[in-house]
Amino acid sequence: MDKKNLELAIQLRHELHAHPELSYQEVWTKQHVMDFLHMHTTNLEIIDKGKYFYAKYTAGKDKPMLAFRADFDALPIPETIDLPWKSNVPGVSHKCGHDGHTATLAGFALEVDQKGADTNIVFLFQHAEETGQGAIECIDVLKEEKVDEIYGYHNMSGIEFNTVHVIDGTTHFASKGMSIEMIGLPAHASQPEDGINPSFAFARIIETLPELTSSEKYEGLVLCTIIQVNIGSENYGIAAHKGVLRLTIRAEKEAELHALQQAIEEFAIKIGKEHGIQVSFDFQDEFPETVNHKESIDKVRQVVVEKGIPLRELNAPYRASEDYGHYVKHVKGAFFYIGNGEQYPSIHTYEYDFRDEIIETAVEVFKALVGKE
Repeated sequence: MDKKNLELAIQLRHELHAHPELSYQEVWTKQHVMDFLHMHTTNLEIIDKGKYFYAKYTAGKDKPMLAFRADFDALPIPETIDLPWKSNVPGVSHKCGHDGHTATLAGFALEVDQKGADTNIVFLFQHAEETGQGAIECIDVLKEEKVDEIYGYHNMSGIEFNTVHVIDGTTHFASKGMSIEMIGLPAHASQPEDGINPSFAFARIIETLPELTSSEKYEGLVLCTIIQVNIGSENYGIAAHKGVLRLTIRAEKEAELHALQQAIEEFAIKIGKEHGIQVSFDFQDEFPETVNHKESIDKVRQVVVEKGIPLRELNAPYRASEDYGHYVKHVKGAFFYIGNGEQYPSIHTYEYDFRDEIIETAVEVFKALVGKE
């Protein structure tokens, strides 16, 4: 990677880190990256799509169209480490490394702009990955630009530093946030028998969750995490009569996520009927499974080896979800990882910061995938 381009990419990363924005609030972020590309490139077409944008390089009508995606939203986590580029926004910071992903894609765009490529390329800068919605809204680009294949990567702690890691098949679990709302009848706290308190129904559901997620029922790993239990109010004269149980349900196989959801719904409805309680459900932060296409991830393996970059195979998919899965449901593609270090602080923690050294490694892999040294 050209030294000047790397310096610009790192500088961009630090600027993005200092000005983090949450999902669907990435107004400054999107404009700043667009301005960066306008300033430092001459051969790219930049297309503003409102919440997100992409840049396009044209090699020729008879060439394949490859897409490369980076996300740029931040997290509602305060910055607690003293960095020269620390967050200027109270309670918000780039604790997942999306600033680094975006800087990588921008650096890759500079390299292609200056040196060319053997394929047509879409550089897709995506919003709202953390909510699972951004990729859904960006899928139209794959259709509009007739994308043949898509690639992306994530920095990851707990694996060897600056080493590329790959896996066949499922690479991220499917998941969704599930809320179970129950409404009974209010009563004076001195006469609870006159009302219907959903607390006991919620307790039945909670104690049954281990059975509903038993490994004997599924081929892959299935998980249900209790996020919040909110029943009644801080009023000691009124018995609780309504509440909500919030869960994150997660599965290695998307079909088994749907099976778990159905099992929880059926049990909650059954318990609700037994107690005379109204039951309703709500869902958010829905993520598909992310599944690598064999042909695409093998291309990653090939170019990494040819480049002399250390390559490792992951033993299992990541439980955390990734909205990149939406893309590989529409076109073939692959998602790989570059290690932050085996003992490096995990993403989504106070101590984490993206490691700038990863940028050049990722750019070199991207360049090799489009046939450019």
